Amino acid sequence: MVLLILTNMVVLGSSRLRVCIRVVAAQGVALGVLPLLIHSFEPQLLIFTVLSVTLKGIVFPYMLWRTLRQLNVWREDEPYVGYGLSLLTGPVALGFSYWISTRLPMPFSVHSPMLIPVALFTLIVGLYIIISRKKALTQVLGYLVLENGIYAFGMAIANQQPLLIELGILLDVFVGVFVMGIAIFHISRQFDHIDTDQLSILRN
Repeated sequence: MVLLILTNMVVLGSSRLRVCIRVVAAQGVALGVLPLLIHSFEPQLLIFTVLSVTLKGIVFPYMLWRTLRQLNVWREDEPYVGYGLSLLTGPVALGFSYWISTRLPMPFSVHSPMLIPVALFTLIVGLYIIISRKKALTQVLGYLVLENGIYAFGMAIANQQPLLIELGILLDVFVGVFVMGIAIFHISRQFDHIDTDQLSILRN
């Protein structure tokens, strides 16, 4: 849980995209092995864990790293919301997530009580990154963090591993990241930048 909180705070406070990609990869690996820690061991669970770690910790970060090198964009210099304020928002979002988690009706067993507030915190951080950053690549990182939060929440409330559902989520994320990576690359080739606020001129 501590690792997830720390990685979220780093993503909120860092302007270096290379660091953010590595941190999101570490977060993905941590969440990938989570089912082995909270569920009884089964062969299909091990297969799913390997698949999750491979996609979240290797494939997705590699795709983003490759796009980063092609675009030669290494920093998010002028976000909509500054990094100092973003760091202050982190503890507030964590407290809010804990408060919400204590008021959620739980008709199901929860494997780890702290996992739900951390999952909600991760989800909020992902949404925050999407709406507070200008560069499309950073917003893709926010999308991955958002999916990590959904994944962690599913792990917290699942009595049995919903293998097919989680595989569907991973497939959706894979397709999403792949398509967004291609779109970002072509946007950069056409407009020489990937700042989403600049794309508003297309409406004129």
